[in-house]
Amino acid sequence: MVSPGNRPWTTTQGSVAKAISYLSSDNDDESWSRFDNYHRSALQRLEASGADFALIASNTAHHRFETIVQGIRVPVVSILDAVAKESFRIGARQVLLLGTAITMRSPKFREAFAKYRVEANGPLDEMARSMTADLINDLQRGKTSRAAKRLGRIARLSLGQFNQQSAVGLVCTELPLVFPKMRTLGIFEYEGILYINANVVHINAAFDFAIEPS
Repeated sequence: MVSPGNRPWTTTQGSVAKAISYLSSDNDDESWSRFDNYHRSALQRLEASGADFALIASNTAHHRFETIVQGIRVPVVSILDAVAKESFRIGARQVLLLGTAITMRSPKFREAFAKYRVEANGPLDEMARSMTADLINDLQRGKTSRAAKRLGRIARLSLGQFNQQSAVGLVCTELPLVFPKMRTLGIFEYEGILYINANVVHINAAFDFAIEPS
């Protein structure tokens, strides 16, 4: 709900900032309670409104997906399951995960891909992880100059850690902004690198779920 005079974007920024403020430490499961409850409460409101299904339009939140959806009766379409399934479908047996620090190191992300026999990891190189974080910060501030070249450098620096057919997973809301002409594509190639836009794959999975016969 947006109060009179407020812009939807301003409200969205405030919601994102609140969710970020609740991020916590993997060494303390209890410390995630505010983060989990924040997202669970949103799902409960959707459930109470009569929604047939829901999805969490955030990659990082899926690090806590299993805990967040506990007690939620309405189906929740997982971005991890959708992207892992799509990776397997296109023959990518190894996927480089580029996103927030939590996303790139998340064991939950790796486990989700492993269910489809796909190996997924963030960059092993610390410099590549730092470069990814810097790029995301710049994109959040609207700085897109040379963003495609920066992302390509990160990808090439990191893809060497794989030895099978691989793809780069853009598992972050901001990273697909690097490729405005491909913003509606779930899978695309740019300068010889195969990319997976997790946001679009998630949207497609939600659409498929919506039209499935009950």
